[in-house]
Amino acid sequence: MATETIAFEQSIDLALASRIGGNGLPDTAIDAAFTVVEKALARLNAEADEGRLPLIAVAGASDDLTAIRAAAARFAGSTVSDIVVLGTGGSSLGAQTLAQLAFHAVPGLGRIDGPRFHFFDNLDPVTFALTLERLPLETTRVLAVSKSGGTGETLIQTIALLSKLHAAGLREKVRDIFIGLSEPRKPGAAHPLRDLLEPEGVTFLDHHTGVGGRYSALTNVGLLPAALLGLDIDAIRAGARDVVASLKRENVRDVPAAAGAAFNVAAHLEGKGIAVLMSYTDRLERFTKWWIQLWAESLGKGGHGSQPVGALGPVDQHSQQQLYLDGPRDKVFTVVTLEVKGSGTLIDAALAERAGQAALAGRQVGDFVAAQGLAMIDTFARNGRPVRRIHLPRLDEYALGALLAHFMIETILAGYALGIDPFDQPAVEEAKLLAKQYLAEGRG
Repeated sequence: MATETIAFEQSIDLALASRIGGNGLPDTAIDAAFTVVEKALARLNAEADEGRLPLIAVAGASDDLTAIRAAAARFAGSTVSDIVVLGTGGSSLGAQTLAQLAFHAVPGLGRIDGPRFHFFDNLDPVTFALTLERLPLETTRVLAVSKSGGTGETLIQTIALLSKLHAAGLREKVRDIFIGLSEPRKPGAAHPLRDLLEPEGVTFLDHHTGVGGRYSALTNVGLLPAALLGLDIDAIRAGARDVVASLKRENVRDVPAAAGAAFNVAAHLEGKGIAVLMSYTDRLERFTKWWIQLWAESLGKGGHGSQPVGALGPVDQHSQQQLYLDGPRDKVFTVVTLEVKGSGTLIDAALAERAGQAALAGRQVGDFVAAQGLAMIDTFARNGRPVRRIHLPRLDEYALGALLAHFMIETILAGYALGIDPFDQPAVEEAKLLAKQYLAEGRG
């Protein structure tokens, strides 16, 4: 059962018990899943047509891209050495996902051309202080992102940077160094981030009020850092737009996001409580982290939900497959492969022979990685582990925009199908409030 967009191909055939044996997902479970997902898709399309689902409208829009490019132009120039992005969770992970497409923070690669990027998505006093000490303040630019404007980590980081700038005699340059990104002020309500930065003359971009942080990768939250890295933000939106267009296909089984949702709903019906996403390219490592938040925060409610696990191939074949193949049968797998056959460094034939690996002679590194990805998929299937394959002919802005839109819509459809609100997060506030209480009491 294969579905496709222009950007990628998806198949859930090797998840089916009729293909891989009794530990696969029964056809009856898949059929039942498609029945409820079809209703979820009709609801989603109706809400989108009525303008009640801003995420879908954003994916198809282009009128905001001029403002994003203008903001990026403020940080352009040969004198800019470092760009700091302050934000946590959904205010950062989507941007980091897009940044890896431009080879930011790819393991082993080191610095790319242009300014050094620093995503402070986790508050650690040691690493944050070390970076602050090393930042060349006059040539650094800062983007502070918080949808609500009240995110504690982002406020602390912003205060620390402002203090450094003031102490260095750069108070008059704060307006040029900072850009804020947050919701507009609400009448009569406090807005800590704006209260902090607007008196310094800092300009703000408005965070879309109808799009939550974990769904914001296709808004200015994700696209401004992407533009700063030189990525084609029109192409990112084009990929997302084509995924949205596919939602109108007549047969629900031909809609890639609906097929993905049905795969996960069937897994839920069969009691498989762990979902593993394994990507076979370094440039999708942050994508798996972004998806973990999206899936966990959207669907983990009221005793429902599955545990999302990110993995990176081929390295995690070595570190995790023992559990996956010989452990509990409580998981479903999604493997994302990239068309890399025939690419990469040529393996020297004489040296391959010397190592006793004649099969490698004359091959390219991409040949080996392509074989590993396919082998992992088939190994899952041969061992009765339900596996979905998503295959990318190429990884570029268009393809990544499509992937981001696909997984967001898949998540929404799964939530609708299971009777879960995929947009709220009622359980995340308790620890935040308790941390503020403990801070006031000096506990820790």
